[in-house]
Amino acid sequence: MKPVLAITRRLPDAVEKRARESYDLRMQDGDDPLSRDQILDLCKDANAALVSVGDPIDAAFFAALPQKVGIVATFSVGTDHIDLAAAKANGFVIGNTPGVLTDATADIAWLLILGAARRASEGEAEVRNATWSSWRPTHMMGTQVTGKKLGIIGMGRIGQAVAKRARGFDMEVHYFNRRQLPEDQEFGATYHPSIDDLLPHCDFLSLHCPSTPETRGMINRNFIAKLPDGAIIVNTARGDIVNDKDLIAALKSGKLTAAGLDVFAGEPNIEPTYRDLPNTFLLPHLGSATVETRNAMGFRALDNIDAFIQGKEVPFRV
Repeated sequence: MKPVLAITRRLPDAVEKRARESYDLRMQDGDDPLSRDQILDLCKDANAALVSVGDPIDAAFFAALPQKVGIVATFSVGTDHIDLAAAKANGFVIGNTPGVLTDATADIAWLLILGAARRASEGEAEVRNATWSSWRPTHMMGTQVTGKKLGIIGMGRIGQAVAKRARGFDMEVHYFNRRQLPEDQEFGATYHPSIDDLLPHCDFLSLHCPSTPETRGMINRNFIAKLPDGAIIVNTARGDIVNDKDLIAALKSGKLTAAGLDVFAGEPNIEPTYRDLPNTFLLPHLGSATVETRNAMGFRALDNIDAFIQGKEVPFRV
């Protein structure tokens, strides 16, 4: 008999095909977010579980999860949706999917930078809604990207990939990280030992830091006040590092020219005011959404599960 694998969301075809070759799958027919009880029902006779961002993998989940499950692999790098302390206390192994999202997410960060700076949402809406009247010298002028200053908070793999791409735009790159990187990983960027020291150097600011007690709500009124007038913020990190009320106020007042956002607190139920602002460029958490990357994430999650089931070391254990 094959081991039983519970999967909370539909996966790319290639990933589901590989999973079916090795496991007896427990999955939903649709692709809707599941409640804690629904996920536990899927897991009731499982040997492993594969969960996704947004699933409520909290202390109550681990308290009720059968010990037979053993491993919970997440289809993500981030583990904000998982109570890691509860997992450890209840004896469950957690695996994630690092190292395969870098380029796709960096590309989306650049899409946000360019889209926010060049008013892409407004321009597309004019064309789609047939409200474009004519070309004219003053029509929908945006912000130049080439040659400007880019600040990066969090110079991990994705932050480095964003910095590398910035060289093609002749940008002056500055960054804050918990530690200064070796020169060959900085891509010509200037290190700042504190965020306060970094912020005055940011015509554009790209966020690549995790959600922690220290970073949640970090992008607030006081933070934004330290940026140059007219700066543009983009976020592909975590939605809850932004104080929505303060960011919206800065966008309305003109303190910030624009914002490009791929992640939101409470997504998909985002702060509705964002939709009404013309100077926001919004995406539905597409950072890793390429066929190649999502397949790689799924295969990495299955690598973790395969290793656990076979009694081997889990390669990407959290």
